[in-house]
Amino acid sequence: MNEKSLHVFDVTEAEFAEKVLKKSHDVPVVVDFWAPWCGPCKSLGPILERLIEKRAGEVLLAKVNTDDEQGLAAQFSVSSIPQVVAFRKGQPVLEFVGLLPENQLVDFLDRLSPTEAEKSAESAGQLEKTNPAEAERLYRLALKNAPNQEDAIIGLARLLVEQKKDEEAADLLDRIGPGGGFGPEAEKLRAILWLCHHAKEMASEAVLREKVTAEPKNAQAIYELGCRLAAQERTTDALETLLQAGSLDRKLATSKVRETMVKIFFVIGVRSELADAYRDKLTALLY
Repeated sequence: MNEKSLHVFDVTEAEFAEKVLKKSHDVPVVVDFWAPWCGPCKSLGPILERLIEKRAGEVLLAKVNTDDEQGLAAQFSVSSIPQVVAFRKGQPVLEFVGLLPENQLVDFLDRLSPTEAEKSAESAGQLEKTNPAEAERLYRLALKNAPNQEDAIIGLARLLVEQKKDEEAADLLDRIGPGGGFGPEAEKLRAILWLCHHAKEMASEAVLREKVTAEPKNAQAIYELGCRLAAQERTTDALETLLQAGSLDRKLATSKVRETMVKIFFVIGVRSELADAYRDKLTALLY
């Protein structure tokens, strides 16, 4: 099949991440797994395309020819066609196999429309930087309507971390598991909370710098200074200081220095260029 319109299009395995997974963060994307020899596919396709076009961009339809894209078919365990899978926020959320009546197809597409809680969370996300108070109100409204709305949980936790309301933020983050689309952001916020809490137990930066000047081989003082810098988001200085502490005390390096640097990696992105560079330096120090 050729390109249909802005709302209906063919997709290959090479394009799937961009055209389906990434795009589904903006608008739901329905994927129709079909083949030219499949009779029910020939009946379903035109109906789906017509219903999608009527929604004028509120939902998109990606067509996957399973004869040409066997890798994609295997990835989504397509054993019978037509198989239709709907994606939102990069994740499959609804699916069916076979030819459904038009009224059931309409219901299927209706279920992809954002809920009131999702609309509140999306509006809040757009206001976080410009009007954080209104964003907080909208996030709380979303969670009142849907307590497990993960984007609202993450958004509100992000605002609470900025407000130093650590306990409430930590309670919210406990609702988010390590996997899923929001796992990395939750891990980042937990790491920020950990670094800030850890630094509170230590002397001020000025006091620690005086101590390090007087005792330049004091690994514990240097380590605590690194923690203070990390809590202030002075990331590169913090990592350098922590490495310095670890080079002076191997026992400290294998325990507290390593733990603190790993938390910083979560904050800056575990696969970021800076994290990769300092992970290599930490590995060289430890091994």
